[in-house]
Amino acid sequence: MNPSRLRARYRYIMAFFARATASFIFWEMILPRIGLRGVARRTRSRRFTQIAAQFRAMAIRMGGVMIKVGQFLSARADVLPPEITEELSGLQDEVPAEDFESIRKLAEAELGAPLKGRFERFESEPLAAASLGQVHRARLRADSVETDGSETQGFRDVVVKIQRPFIDQLIEVDFSALHRVAGWLMYYKPISRRVDVRALIKELETTVYREIDYLEEGQNAETFNRNFAESKRIHVPRVVWSQTTKRVLTLENVYAIKITDYDAITAAGIDRTDVAKVLFKTYLKQIFEDGFFHADPHPGNLFVTPRPVTEDNKTGWQLTFVDFGMVGDVPEHLSEGLREMMIGVGTRNAARVVQSYRTLGVLLPSADLNVLEQAGNQLFDRFWGMSMGELRNVDHRQMAQFAMQFRELMYEMPFQLPHNLLLLGRTVAILSGMCTGLDPNFNVWTQLAPYAQKMVRDEGVSNWDVWLNEIGELVKQLISLPAQTGRLLTRLDRGELNVNVPQVNRQIFHLEGAVNRLTGSIMFAAFFFGGVLLYQGGDIRLGYLFWGFSGVTLLWMLFFSRGHSPWR
Repeated sequence: MNPSRLRARYRYIMAFFARATASFIFWEMILPRIGLRGVARRTRSRRFTQIAAQFRAMAIRMGGVMIKVGQFLSARADVLPPEITEELSGLQDEVPAEDFESIRKLAEAELGAPLKGRFERFESEPLAAASLGQVHRARLRADSVETDGSETQGFRDVVVKIQRPFIDQLIEVDFSALHRVAGWLMYYKPISRRVDVRALIKELETTVYREIDYLEEGQNAETFNRNFAESKRIHVPRVVWSQTTKRVLTLENVYAIKITDYDAITAAGIDRTDVAKVLFKTYLKQIFEDGFFHADPHPGNLFVTPRPVTEDNKTGWQLTFVDFGMVGDVPEHLSEGLREMMIGVGTRNAARVVQSYRTLGVLLPSADLNVLEQAGNQLFDRFWGMSMGELRNVDHRQMAQFAMQFRELMYEMPFQLPHNLLLLGRTVAILSGMCTGLDPNFNVWTQLAPYAQKMVRDEGVSNWDVWLNEIGELVKQLISLPAQTGRLLTRLDRGELNVNVPQVNRQIFHLEGAVNRLTGSIMFAAFFFGGVLLYQGGDIRLGYLFWGFSGVTLLWMLFFSRGHSPWR
């Protein structure tokens, strides 16, 4: 590409961000210092929306990395105001198609032969055009199928994904500008205190460069296919490696009914509720079992394929995934944290959810864990069990009440998400929208709870360390109770608490019951796991004795450990 065009592109990007930065400094830093904070506050929402709209227009016009950046920013609700994320949330990876002559030259240079020598038919009109490449339908030559019969397994209809010319140069220029802008942002303490912008841009750059390596994309597709090899409900296009290079990817043509074409799915006699359930369970497996997930589940990448009814596929359809350029890995620490969160949400245990935040490493040092746990309990009490449709219809006054109750937490938002977790969050958000579109009454809780309970059962069988840690936490809580009670009585004795006697009596009743249950839980756990250890050590009789004591303790907890209420 002409160097002057690349320099002009760089200057254009820098000029946009320079204007946005100057506007931010004027309105958010200068005006408040001269007594006009109210003016800045009143115009803030409109200004943020306008800046996001201008960025969106620039991204569509320029293509390249800018659309990817917009999609990335739309998911940064932990850093950016909602006006910006909402405006960018609809930014699609759709741009005008590249001139076919340019595409043809690039493909022939990569394949080392004219398209007519490789394909019997090659459509010049693209099936889809995205910011980094575009897809064309084609048909393999009969002689190539005979030569590569084991590879193509008889199919001849394919799609060919070809990179846009000079895309690597555009990516280099765009990220050069973005790294400069990231350096500017790090001078602003409220941003640098919460997020390392330079590191995030670097992670995004790595993701984009991986996305333009079509050899890696082909390998991703085969990995995904292996992970679901035993499932008759999932289909992945097969790669034609003999017609694939780093910049050209040839795949089996599997395009069918778009997953958002609800009328067509229903007309094909397919139950959309079943499709939603299979889609959701598929992602649970990807995230929690495989540690490898399809990270770009937009409607153009997911299809419902009608199939003949067979013994293996009684419902007569398959869920087909395409485009594995953007995938996510779930490293061990992330898997452990997500598992903890799944169990916490599925069992409505806010303490475990907060613990999962710590395991995931998403909390800032300033985070108040007690307030987070209280907020989690409130969310479970108010919204757990609602379908997506019911959540959308929640009275706004309930949300306002929650926001007011935890206004400090909502203002601080003490989270910083690493890129791999951000990618997962974006995937889950898109997935949630798809499931709700397929089934307006889709209830994520009813789908999540059995999976979480299975994890709890698996954890109980195999993960003794977790149980021992839980017992340790209970012991620490029990040990701290006398000191806490002493401090409470001291404050009461000094007259430092204003109390309402009926409320205090109720609280004491609940506290007494809680202490009894806590004591019983510790005794039960000690006897039960002591019995397990003795049994495994060969002392079977003593093991049974300990289990007997644990049973007696359990009966006491169920029938005799409740507090003594004065209102009974």
